[in-house]
Amino acid sequence: MQTRRTLLAMPLALAAAPAFAQAAPTVRVALTTAEGVIMLELEQAKAPITVGNFLKYVDRKLYDGAAFYRASTPPGGPKTFGLLQGGLQNDPKKVLPPIAHESTIKTGLTHTDGTISMGRHAPGTAQADWFICVGDQPYLDADPKDPKNPGFAAFGRVVEGMDVVKTLLALPVDPKRGEGSMKGEMLVTPVRIVSARRVAP
Repeated sequence: MQTRRTLLAMPLALAAAPAFAQAAPTVRVALTTAEGVIMLELEQAKAPITVGNFLKYVDRKLYDGAAFYRASTPPGGPKTFGLLQGGLQNDPKKVLPPIAHESTIKTGLTHTDGTISMGRHAPGTAQADWFICVGDQPYLDADPKDPKNPGFAAFGRVVEGMDVVKTLLALPVDPKRGEGSMKGEMLVTPVRIVSARRVAP
């Protein structure tokens, strides 16, 4: 009887093995710039829609030649806290369709120092642009007590190269460029992303 049970269990284990191995919980991507490399660890298991979208751009090399173009910091203070934004700036030749919003309530991810998160207008409009937090910024998380505050979709973090991120955040901005809340936050000289590639963990 024991042998029969063992034989019956084996096909189940073998059938489950490929599914278990299909998706690693995290994926690493290296963003190479003239200022250095920023290494990202993306939470594929927690934010599959957002990470899957980001990886489509990476795998199709659509981020090659993109740029970090916005440095948002508190006015008048030292440039050691804020948001560094990058991506394709809605280039119609390269952007893919918008994706569903993955709330931080759903993913369990939060906007702590080094978090990468999707830029968007309304929820469900995110496409190809994202930002990196310098310093903890919990106001960007979804508010479980307020359905009107869905927050932004965090999907990973910087594991190497925060010194590069901080260098870019401190670059000069043009006080006249940008629209709405972004006015005065656009870099005078955007920093080109030479390449974005998956790397082994």
